[in-house]
Amino acid sequence: MVTPSLLAGRRARNRLVIGLSVMAAGLGLVMLVWILGDVALRGLSAINWDFFTKLPAPPGEEGGGLANAIVGTLILTAVAALVAIPFGVMAGTYLAEFGNSRLGTAVRFVSDLLVSAPSIVVGMFVYLILVAPTGNFSGWAGATALAIIMVPVVTRTTEEMLRLIPSEMREAALALGAPYWKMVASVLYRAAATGMMTGIMLAVARVSGETAPLLFTTLNSPYWMEGMNEPVANLTVTLFNYAMSPYDDWQTMAWGAAFLITASILIMTITSRLLLMKRTKS
Repeated sequence: MVTPSLLAGRRARNRLVIGLSVMAAGLGLVMLVWILGDVALRGLSAINWDFFTKLPAPPGEEGGGLANAIVGTLILTAVAALVAIPFGVMAGTYLAEFGNSRLGTAVRFVSDLLVSAPSIVVGMFVYLILVAPTGNFSGWAGATALAIIMVPVVTRTTEEMLRLIPSEMREAALALGAPYWKMVASVLYRAAATGMMTGIMLAVARVSGETAPLLFTTLNSPYWMEGMNEPVANLTVTLFNYAMSPYDDWQTMAWGAAFLITASILIMTITSRLLLMKRTKS
């Protein structure tokens, strides 16, 4: 029997837990705003036209920019996405439509394992299979490492989005005589497009800030890239090198790179959340 004193104790504990939760959320929000504000204040001072158009200046000299690193990051991310997105979508489709088997269980387990795997482990793996045998850091190795990180995110998101599609839509398309592949491509993908795009954007946002895999695979370069068979300049490794340098100008450039990376990831994350909210409401 619930007595008034027992009910009052439960309410007191409930208010205490809610209060602690609100304090924890507020502390996290304050830390987030503090970090973003500090990065923005320090990084905006380095953002100018030269930052996007010029090559890095030699050590100890002022000026220069990170144009090669920006272009290299975009190319590495684009190549990784071209490999990871089709592979991840196909794997997610298999898990959603035919995943109730031992093979599907194994694929799902490996995907979950790769999602939680440290990125530096992926970088070491690609280093051992691509860099060490050839003795050469390359853009291909870096793109491979980023693609491996992206694949499980796209796979699991695609699977979950396709599983949300009602079975009646599948049955209706098949009843009209559509082949299974046509039903998947024209009905399921169209219905789940917003959610799948959200997963793709989250995967791209995740690899955009990765440093460890590129340290082991692509390394870095102060020059314009001439091909993917050589070390390629990228923002994350450049940020790491510049932040560790004793030169004030390089440290300012590092804050600019940090702001650019943070702003890009923030925009992609917010966009993906908005797309997901739009799908949920619809």
